Amino acid sequence: MNVLDSFSLEGKTALVTGAKRGIGRGMAEALASAGADIIGVSATMDEDGGEVGGAVRAMGRSFASFACDFSDRQALLNFAATVQNQHPVIDILINNAGTIKRKPAAEHDDELWDEVIETNLSAQFVLTREIGKSMLERGSGKIIFTASVLTFQGGITVPGYAASKGGIGQLTKAFANEWAGRGVNVNAIAPGYIATDNTEALREDPARTKSILDRIPAGRWGKPDDFAGPAVFLASSAANYVHGEILTVDGGWMGR
Repeated sequence: MNVLDSFSLEGKTALVTGAKRGIGRGMAEALASAGADIIGVSATMDEDGGEVGGAVRAMGRSFASFACDFSDRQALLNFAATVQNQHPVIDILINNAGTIKRKPAAEHDDELWDEVIETNLSAQFVLTREIGKSMLERGSGKIIFTASVLTFQGGITVPGYAASKGGIGQLTKAFANEWAGRGVNVNAIAPGYIATDNTEALREDPARTKSILDRIPAGRWGKPDDFAGPAVFLASSAANYVHGEILTVDGGWMGR
């Protein structure tokens, strides 16, 4: 078999959370280009899938659109039930939905903390648990979490975000330890500093921008397109023996 065939996602269905823009959109479009049909969900997803839905359909793949507030536990449980009822076989789950709230620790109130932890960590666990059950029954599935370089570092003025992403790293390993032997691969991708909505405040601060770019060996901010290859790899049979891995896509940030 040609090794490139192992990267094909033909006949697969992928659920991508946070798919409307940024890294999630980049990964959704990448999976579609490799042959997967896409289920996209975001808090404000357009009924027709908007730009990401149009891009996926232009590749000849289907796109099913859902809106869900991941900070609302009951809304998430309702979504998990509905999406599985409408799409009984979900082969790939991309846990990318997330939020960030920037406040110094002494000013980071309970409301901010609770929203970030619920959206970035608790919701990821709940959705993985619910979607993962059917993967375990079938004995196959690929699950990819979006971690962060703050899975390994503390960051500045983002205590809730750093805590949630540290938790994602451990959650990835915890699921992998239980599910690797049952045919389900659980891994994570840890983005560095990427030009998305989440980093807009940093990119508008000349001093922070300089300090960040000075540390990145690649010398630039990352782009959503930089996640195409890693996402397709971890979602494909090429990664069948990869479990519990946190793959950094950071322009070399963690190597400094």
